[in-house]
Amino acid sequence: MHTFGRIKRGGSTFIDNFNLVNTRLPLFFSLLFFSFFMVAQEAPLKVAVIGLTHTHVHWILGRQDRGDIEIVGIVEANEDLARRYTEQHGLSIDLVYPTMEALVAARQPEAVCAFGTIYAHLAVTEFFAPRGVHVMVEKPLAVSVKHARKMAALSRKHKIHLLTNYETTWYPTNHKARELLEEGAVGPLRKAIIRDGHRGPKKIGVNSEFLDWLTDPVLNGGGALTDFGCYGVNLITWLRHGQRPGSVTAITQQLQPENNPLVDDEATILLTYPDATAIIQASWNWPIGRKDMELHGLTGSIFADNRNDLRLRVAEGYDGFAETKMALPERPAPYDDPFALLEAVVRGRHILQPHDLSALENNVLVVEVLEAAAKSARKGRSVKF
Repeated sequence: MHTFGRIKRGGSTFIDNFNLVNTRLPLFFSLLFFSFFMVAQEAPLKVAVIGLTHTHVHWILGRQDRGDIEIVGIVEANEDLARRYTEQHGLSIDLVYPTMEALVAARQPEAVCAFGTIYAHLAVTEFFAPRGVHVMVEKPLAVSVKHARKMAALSRKHKIHLLTNYETTWYPTNHKARELLEEGAVGPLRKAIIRDGHRGPKKIGVNSEFLDWLTDPVLNGGGALTDFGCYGVNLITWLRHGQRPGSVTAITQQLQPENNPLVDDEATILLTYPDATAIIQASWNWPIGRKDMELHGLTGSIFADNRNDLRLRVAEGYDGFAETKMALPERPAPYDDPFALLEAVVRGRHILQPHDLSALENNVLVVEVLEAAAKSARKGRSVKF
């Protein structure tokens, strides 16, 4: 063992000073590395927007800057639409590229959010997955099971995250309802009733770029059955922890042929499970816009009336009940916003479970159920899973 000579300097020996420096250097470099690591982690996720024809795109274009994402590019071939939306949201037109190829030649997004037709979701995934770019699409995942399975295979092969966004994913009431259900507040679930929709795309005045494909059976995959049926299937799959229904039965109607000549605008889907039933009412004929859910157990009921208002009814006697009303605050970040969650998933701060609302497995099953529902409506009989 080497021995250092002891040289007195200001009351301490040389060996004392050497040991002090030798001890502090690793700590200094560790802190320096940690600081650089934290800066890297805090850098906004570079996101590109693919398509502007889905009006949900205003969600990301008009989003408050939270420091978690940065829009580095937009792909839109319709120059007039691109100019209108960038001007509306104070964005530079220089962010806009006519094709996905032009975008990646100039920019390097880490993730993309698709806001075009549902049919285009496959093409977006086919282009970006091999490049290691993560993808988030608006609901539903795909227009068909064939498309959904191709997308799933691409995401797994290239190890990217593939998320699906629904407005109802961010409703505090839906999460509280699930919490109450799992706590046993109303006993075992026996019946779920989920209602989504509005007066119809044309009646509520969606713009022409959106209307052109939203009422197209190829580009949207269907009408109200696809557009709003997906919400209910997504929610019940989450509530049932990914359980597949035993059967799917559906009835579709066209009550506004003048407005929706090519697709259904009214759909009722019945899903059966070994111990419960789910009724999904998807409509372009509601007098008001609605996204609400009822969960009925053996001892009570939960009513998620809207995003923030929930009622819990516990049965008393034959027809009596005690009711508790709740006005729920927004959920904490990143569970209050699709793009915050996308950033957290890509950065590894949140791990999606297979049955989660945004998860790939849940949303492949959603498409399978919707396709079975369309088949049931055509054939006039239940479809077994």
